[in-house]
Amino acid sequence: MNELFPIYVKLHQIKTLLVGAGNVGLEKLEAILENSPDANIHIVAAEVNPEVYALANGKLNIEVSERGFDISDIENVDLIMLATNNASLNAHIRQLASKHHILLNVADKPALCDFYLGSVVSRGNLKVGISTNGKSPTIAKRLKEFFNDLLPEEIDDTLDLMGELRNTLKGDFQEKVRVLNEHTKDVLAKKSYDSRN
Repeated sequence: MNELFPIYVKLHQIKTLLVGAGNVGLEKLEAILENSPDANIHIVAAEVNPEVYALANGKLNIEVSERGFDISDIENVDLIMLATNNASLNAHIRQLASKHHILLNVADKPALCDFYLGSVVSRGNLKVGISTNGKSPTIAKRLKEFFNDLLPEEIDDTLDLMGELRNTLKGDFQEKVRVLNEHTKDVLAKKSYDSRN
């Protein structure tokens, strides 16, 4: 059973530490910036992929330190992502993160993680996260492709209209939910019908 609790984090309001800046670190950075372009990130790595520097270039919210990890790097950090293949360093940072109550993600090491990075389907204001509980990133990727094909292009326009409607509704919570449910029941009906034919 997947007991993960899905949340959406405002990375521009907290500080993220990314340790490792090779190909895996680059993938993590790309995923962060794709979803949260203004995320506050400190990248620490003994060797930094030139593409990491290219992504960080000119961005005040990204700091790159080309050196080894130091315990001081976790000061005032809220979230840590590890993208190293150094098992002893990963274990050391795992202990530090636990001691200081900092959430940790370690690339390809589900047992060391407090959270996973799922596949994300994004259409304007709509964001759908997909998790396989760390079992199969490949299946998550396939589901992402499926949902990308399924969601109508105009979904963001629909969200804007629903936001405006929601702000005008009167009555108690249950009445508001009833009205909104009535307005949204057919949002995906046409797309679902089209995909079956």
